[in-house]
Amino acid sequence: METLLPFTIAILLTLLHQAVSSSGTPVFVAKGQDVRLDVQGYMTVKENLKRLNRFQWRFNTSDNVVTYTHEIETQVTPKYQGRAEFFEGNFSLLLKNLKEGDSGCYTAAVSADTNKDVAKYQISVQERVEPPVLTVDSVSYINATCNMTVTCRGQKTSVVTSSCNNSTCSHVGGESRGAETSPVPLLSVYVAGGSIICNHSNQVSWASDTKEIETICLSKSGPEWEDHYTVIVMILVIIITILVGLGAAALICWLKRSKRGKEDIINTDYATVGIQAGGEEQTSPGRTTPTIYSMVGLPQPQPVNHQPLPEDLPMTSMPESLYAMVGKTTSKQ
Repeated sequence: METLLPFTIAILLTLLHQAVSSSGTPVFVAKGQDVRLDVQGYMTVKENLKRLNRFQWRFNTSDNVVTYTHEIETQVTPKYQGRAEFFEGNFSLLLKNLKEGDSGCYTAAVSADTNKDVAKYQISVQERVEPPVLTVDSVSYINATCNMTVTCRGQKTSVVTSSCNNSTCSHVGGESRGAETSPVPLLSVYVAGGSIICNHSNQVSWASDTKEIETICLSKSGPEWEDHYTVIVMILVIIITILVGLGAAALICWLKRSKRGKEDIINTDYATVGIQAGGEEQTSPGRTTPTIYSMVGLPQPQPVNHQPLPEDLPMTSMPESLYAMVGKTTSKQ
């Protein structure tokens, strides 16, 4: 029976070894956080560990983290003092306050006649991502549908340009570096809840920038609307110019007519009263007609017989007016 026990243990350790991936189980940890590494099937190891020499956790196959000898001692390598804690009950290892330099492969192994790996983890320590920046490049309307071209930028990643509408986004340019198993952050753009979301994430954190579709479509105008807006503005400018020109022309005409009317009134007031000659009344029309003032200054015709006019005339024989007196001619030539 005792001869079969080592063989049984060897089989169990072999099965555990086959259960562990050659590259180890991927584990992603945020920088500054702790992680606990467990041993699957630890009960089998525990039950048979008294017949084994020791149990170890190693980093990158060569650097010992913890060495445990059953019922004797547990030794934590000085390099990991205060940063690693071993639990004898289930052989798990707690790593504290991880840094980027702690990324690597951690292997748990038992030692008998040969070393057998019973657990393996590939740890990647990542920084938390910074918030991305989502910008709107253009907006256009096709068949009353608002279409947007947006750009998502993240830390240490390529730019992602997408074409979006009210329901979906499609990748049209740029390149997002990173994948589900890569420590490089991943960028993605999608539509959810009436908003365009630019998501920046890695395996330990995520951050996003969001813009509401309704706000984008109302606040920005695409090329088509800009063209229409330009045409409308030009039409309004032309109409206003025509109206201003018509108004100015009408005002000028009104002023000219008003000035001409005043001149006609003045000319009428100073028009020459008709001059009687030979029993006929002669009137010279227009501005060339002599005025009363010019007529007064002209030499008066004298009677043919050169007889002086009566000096004293009765008041009743006075001409009716100065105009009549000026215009009166002698009865004798």
